Amino acid sequence: MAKVTVIGAGGWGTTLAILLAENKHSVTLWSYEKDVTLHMVEFRENNKYLPGFQLSPEIEPTEHLTAAQLNSDLIILAIPTQFIRPTLKGIKLPEKALVLSASKGIEEHTLKRPSEVIAEFHQGTIATLSGPNLAKEIAKGLPAASVVASKDQASAASIQNILNSEKFRIYTNPDIVGVELGGALKNVIAIAAGAVDGFGLGDNAKSSLLVRGLAEMTRLGVSLGAKEKTFSGLSGMGDLITTCGSPLSRNHRVGYELAKGKKIKEILAGMAEVAEGVPTAMAAVELAKKQKVEMPITQEVYEVLFKGKDPYQAMASLMRRSPTSE
Repeated sequence: MAKVTVIGAGGWGTTLAILLAENKHSVTLWSYEKDVTLHMVEFRENNKYLPGFQLSPEIEPTEHLTAAQLNSDLIILAIPTQFIRPTLKGIKLPEKALVLSASKGIEEHTLKRPSEVIAEFHQGTIATLSGPNLAKEIAKGLPAASVVASKDQASAASIQNILNSEKFRIYTNPDIVGVELGGALKNVIAIAAGAVDGFGLGDNAKSSLLVRGLAEMTRLGVSLGAKEKTFSGLSGMGDLITTCGSPLSRNHRVGYELAKGKKIKEILAGMAEVAEGVPTAMAAVELAKKQKVEMPITQEVYEVLFKGKDPYQAMASLMRRSPTSE
């Protein structure tokens, strides 16, 4: 039995806590929202982010992280990427702690991946978790798979042993750059996919979008040191298929609502959790410029989100591009 601290009690963090408790681990689940914590303590349910799922006695909700709670076998960060830095400024991670990032994004102003941000505050081993993992499906007990990536394969294997179960299969991968970028960039493509569905443009359009989206994700990833084959795996193609096709995806919902005429501020204001693809679109465009990599779909999503471009015109712009080879 391991002692695990999960920092972040959103839908995904709470689901991970449930999975860990089912594996007989002792779990501390931290939320920065006092009302969420109090409700979890009293009613054993996260009514705001994962209603309808009971928290077992092995899960200890808290709003204050003590040194004893942080002295765990594993610390999981399950918070939006843009909040990692401010959160870690208020928490002192133990030097030898094994830290797992469950965040999918790119920090806007620094263009850093979650593990790179964490490394500014922690000198120990860092890993990342990514894959086609819709929290509500996994909380229901439906089967899923994910991948743990770390430069230290022994640590990745240790996390694999802690998380793996009959319904949540864990793989390992040494390519932390590719795994993190796959999990982040697919959220941008999912916004475009949501718009395709919102406009009713059909399966041919959507399949084409996914394939070309994967191509530009891979181009940027390889330019930053990732392995090309990683993008054919769970954190690339796997997560892309799920996020672009499911109504449970927040990023897909953003694109769908944009196609229906809603403005981005209105859409985001109506969401309880963060749609990581929105800030990631801005960061990805900057990275693409820096790396001199062409990312036309990502560029059009950025134009819609931040420049007010009409979503249908963005689709038309992609179709009018000069023909090229695959």
